[in-house]
Amino acid sequence: MLKKLQRFLLLILLIFGVLFLLYQGFLYSLQREKFPTGMTIAGVDVAGLTREEAATRLTEQFSAPIFLYHQEDRVPVNPQDVGFMMDLETMLAEAEAAKGDTSFEQGFAEFVLQRPFDPVNIKLIAGHDGEALAAQVQNVADFLDKPASAPQLMVGAGIYEPGQPGYVTDIEASLPAAEMALYQPDPGDRTAQLVLVDQDPIPLNMDVLESQLRRELQKAEDQGMVGSVFIMDLQTGEELSINGDYALSGLSILKIAIFEEAYRVLDGPPNDYVKGLFYDTAVKSSNFGANLLLHVIAGEENTYEGAAVLTESMQRLGLVNTFMAIPYDAVEVSTRPSTYTTPANSRPDSPFVVDTARQTTAEDIGTLLSMIYYCAKGGGALLAVYPGEITPEECQAIIDLMAQNIEGNLIRLGVPEDVTVSHKHGWGDNLTHGDAGIVFSPGGDYVIVTYLHQPTGFIVSEYSFPILWELSRLTYNYFNFENPYMEDAQVRAQREAEAREARLAVEEAEAAGEDAAPSADGAGQTESNTEQSP
Repeated sequence: MLKKLQRFLLLILLIFGVLFLLYQGFLYSLQREKFPTGMTIAGVDVAGLTREEAATRLTEQFSAPIFLYHQEDRVPVNPQDVGFMMDLETMLAEAEAAKGDTSFEQGFAEFVLQRPFDPVNIKLIAGHDGEALAAQVQNVADFLDKPASAPQLMVGAGIYEPGQPGYVTDIEASLPAAEMALYQPDPGDRTAQLVLVDQDPIPLNMDVLESQLRRELQKAEDQGMVGSVFIMDLQTGEELSINGDYALSGLSILKIAIFEEAYRVLDGPPNDYVKGLFYDTAVKSSNFGANLLLHVIAGEENTYEGAAVLTESMQRLGLVNTFMAIPYDAVEVSTRPSTYTTPANSRPDSPFVVDTARQTTAEDIGTLLSMIYYCAKGGGALLAVYPGEITPEECQAIIDLMAQNIEGNLIRLGVPEDVTVSHKHGWGDNLTHGDAGIVFSPGGDYVIVTYLHQPTGFIVSEYSFPILWELSRLTYNYFNFENPYMEDAQVRAQREAEAREARLAVEEAEAAGEDAAPSADGAGQTESNTEQSP
């Protein structure tokens, strides 16, 4: 009885087993056209999917955006925007071929067991546009980067706020992770962290100063004027030039070259007479005194010869745009050139209307000032070109001489009163106002040359002077940004004008109280040929 029961149960099991296999066979026959268990294409499970369904899934997976992380910001990038394309047909054909290699029996067994004997993975075949991806990363960087900044001028205050640290994206270092994200099937892996590089604050540099000077010069242009500026950092030799290579009228600024040449030809310290000429020329801006110094330069009473010697010397020093063809307040003579052709005055695009008799450029006169400065320190071009003819002591004497000029108040009103400014100003042709000098500031010594020119009509000091003062102040504050100069130049100008008027009134009163004879030192001539400072 027990054996019969066992046989019966065994028969039942066999019947159910056969039915199960028949049913599984039926299901497998339906599944046979689909991809088998264990098959992946490009890392995407396509088991049980038809060719069309697999293509759809692959497209969905790899068309999903990748995400670029810039610190905490997440930016999506569409694969289509970077030229990402898959070779679906080739991958599906390889999958079909791999499916065809499996026998019915093996495939049925894998189907019944729900696991493959040999898993099959078809590799991803795809590509993208590297330049387009780099452009997308660059777009993210442009939008989210915060580059370090240099000290910036606080407009209206005239002072600089400190530079700030920052960070920028390293595009090249970020691309590999972005590329890898494009080829990941799992949405969680389609991300890339951009590589950021920290930056220290940018030190204050001439580019910052130049942008501020140009902004100020734009005010001059808005009023019909044009400017020329040259700045040199005497510690580093770094230069800034705005229209600095255009020819300019020499004016009294060219007297700087007279000082240098006169000291060069002197064999020793100047006598009292020559000292007086230096003083009148530097402090009173006497044209008469300047012409007498040309006699010293010439070694004879011939101002034209002195001018020729000066011009030749400027050429030797490399200042090829600087010349004096005709002395101050003199006329053209047939035996001497009335002008010279230079690279600067040969430019057809010059916006400056210049005196043909005496010319320079902001770069030339600024370079000459730097030569005098370095000579006083015991080096530089002057000592190299003229060994034994000029000494550091003589160059220092030139600096000290021009530091006595307190009438020309263009550079001076842009710096604190206790800062030494060795300079020579110039105006008088009704078209140009300028100043050139060396500023000995706590933050560093520098050369500054500033010109404003009115090509048509007359230049008006009420418009030009405030701009020239501000150019000087901006430059001073660049070199001294931790301790900027803040006084209103207009207020200081008014204060100094009142003090000057009071001083002159006292001098006139003293003169009226004396029954003195007229001066015999040529003062009458000097006064008539002296540029008067406003």
